Amino acid sequence: MPDTETFEPENIIVTGGCGFIGSNFVHHVVDNHPGVHVTVLDKLTYAGNPENIAGLPEDRVELVVGDVCDEGLLDELVPGHDAIVHFAAESHNDNSIADPEPFVRTNVVGTYRLLEACRRFDVRYHHVSTDEVYGDLALDDPARFTEETPYRPSSPYSSTKASSDMLVRAWHRTYGVRATISNCSNNYGPYQHVEKFIPRQVTNVLCGVRPKLYGDGRNVRDWIHTEDHSSAVWEILTRGRAGETYLVGADGERDNIDVLRAILSAMGRPEDDFDWVRDRPGHDRRYAIDPAKIRRELGWRPRHTDFAEGLAATIEWYRENEAWWRPAKEATEARYAAQGQ
Repeated sequence: MPDTETFEPENIIVTGGCGFIGSNFVHHVVDNHPGVHVTVLDKLTYAGNPENIAGLPEDRVELVVGDVCDEGLLDELVPGHDAIVHFAAESHNDNSIADPEPFVRTNVVGTYRLLEACRRFDVRYHHVSTDEVYGDLALDDPARFTEETPYRPSSPYSSTKASSDMLVRAWHRTYGVRATISNCSNNYGPYQHVEKFIPRQVTNVLCGVRPKLYGDGRNVRDWIHTEDHSSAVWEILTRGRAGETYLVGADGERDNIDVLRAILSAMGRPEDDFDWVRDRPGHDRRYAIDPAKIRRELGWRPRHTDFAEGLAATIEWYRENEAWWRPAKEATEARYAAQGQ
């Protein structure tokens, strides 16, 4: 493992810090890096919930409600900070198919505004992206995505994330912005919005509703616990080489039907107690990440390697936090019903 220079931030901005992955990162920083102050910048759309960071010490975490596209706000906010970690994104594939415009605005224009602010004020930047920019793999293909895999985004969502990745690379090369990128596989854990696959299935069972499964259920996703993603992002921010991309994964490939059956079994329901629904347009078949580079260069390893154990803890979190997810459940299911799903 080569020596890497350590960057030691004191004041960071976390965009989307009230969302699922962003809020878990804020908790990770507060719990593990006591010398760091976090400014959360979040627009508080339907997926951003201030309850996700409630109870964190006010002298360590400040919430600023605002839009990453707001240039004037960024000019006020960014000075005095030494890093931006950019989680904020429109991220739900079904929503991007129904209405791509918010995805272009937040994911592309928002990234541009942040990069320009980093350029003006010489602030380090870490960009959180997705493995979906690489398109998909065949179910019988032994290959996995690497940092060298060509981009082949399939949906409006993944195409806007691919666009933002390209902007980051250009701003590093052209303007010298100190930037890194991480492309991560599917996250699971606490605070995930009920529109997403695992929490939707879990909350359906808790509501006495039969879960629903797209297509033939054989689509493969590469699962990682959000706490492991958070630790990886911190390692890349502080020890990653500027201009580099790191793929973050935990060797967690599972097809959707097996994950659903595991949820049903863990919740005491028959494994076939679900309904099939028509497949999503352009539904990617398989994602799989090769995390060799981040392990080799930064020595990062996932801690949550037992998926059944992590899933059980996640189910328990949703069971114990109904007051957190219940207000969003009805509207989410109404949106799915309108899409025939």
